[in-house]
Amino acid sequence: MNLRRLEIFVAVAEELHFNRAAQRLHMAQPPLSQQIRKLEEECKVALFIRNSRNVELTAEGEVLLKHARKVLAQHAVMTAALAHARNGELGLLRLGFVSSAAITMVPSLVRQLHAQWPGIELQLREETTDVQLELIAAGALDAGIAREVRTIPGIGSTVLLHEPLLVAVATDHHLAARTHVALKDLKGETFIAFPRSRISSLFDHISGLLHAVDVDFDIAQEAVQFPTILGLVSAHLGIAIVPDSMRAFTIPGLVYLDIEDANATSTVSLIYATDTSPSLLVSKVKEAFEEILDS
Repeated sequence: MNLRRLEIFVAVAEELHFNRAAQRLHMAQPPLSQQIRKLEEECKVALFIRNSRNVELTAEGEVLLKHARKVLAQHAVMTAALAHARNGELGLLRLGFVSSAAITMVPSLVRQLHAQWPGIELQLREETTDVQLELIAAGALDAGIAREVRTIPGIGSTVLLHEPLLVAVATDHHLAARTHVALKDLKGETFIAFPRSRISSLFDHISGLLHAVDVDFDIAQEAVQFPTILGLVSAHLGIAIVPDSMRAFTIPGLVYLDIEDANATSTVSLIYATDTSPSLLVSKVKEAFEEILDS
């Protein structure tokens, strides 16, 4: 018994006419009749009552029809699932992300993937860029959303966007009345920043931007999370340079200033392994981001 014979049987059972069933299946009637005979031999029962005028199902034929429809339907589901898997539309995707991406990028990505490819199961993990690189290299993550990615053998990256950087200051800071500043205007300021040992990529990027305009990155206080950094800024412990997505945090006693310098941006990238077979799931993440950024 094979799927093709079951398909032929169902067609005859539904049409109750051998010629119409053959037309429906785009085949000649003699081969169709031969397949039905072989199926009856395999089942060791008559499936149809035939006479010159009518074709009817036997009781055994009714039983087989019920189960044959289920088998064919399940086969169709299985075939579709395999096609989705081949196309990267089904499976588990382990995705890392930096905390600042959790505000806008990760929610948008999750919504896009769920809407377009509901068969993709996301396993999200918040980690710094450095840790994501280690986890991807070790095979513990499939991809990551990271900032200021350095070149590492075996790790590829696709730039998602160049996000503007902002200056966060307390509302009574001497710069607070302005809407924008230049990096050189920050000379002599003290900063709230994350420890370089934890978030070296963005730390070094900001430090490099400041040193390029002869501004010392004088750290008054360190904190790991952006909300903590912003809270300390509002407490007058220093100022901070943060990604534009931090505008989502409205904190009493805090204002954000645009930076005039064109190079004052943070590069957000999708990172993934290149020394293994390309992941179709990762390609779907790229597609999703392209649609998000184009919308």
